[in-house]
Amino acid sequence: MSDEEKTIHLEQFLKLQGISGTGGNAKMLIQSGEVRVNRVVETRRKRQLVSGDKVQVGAETFVVSDLK
Repeated sequence: MSDEEKTIHLEQFLKLQGISGTGGNAKMLIQSGEVRVNRVVETRRKRQLVSGDKVQVGAETFVVSDLK
């Protein structure tokens, strides 16, 4: 990862995508093992996502793109 590459925390991404309405809800989803990043269960709220990462919640998959 280059120094210039933009990132977003997993919990922030979930809120921005409308998957969770609050940080508390995002925390519960993540810590319960319901969220996968690039096919791997992720339990860290502060997990840094970069463009191209795939976040799966239930049957839905979201691709991280255009981080500014």
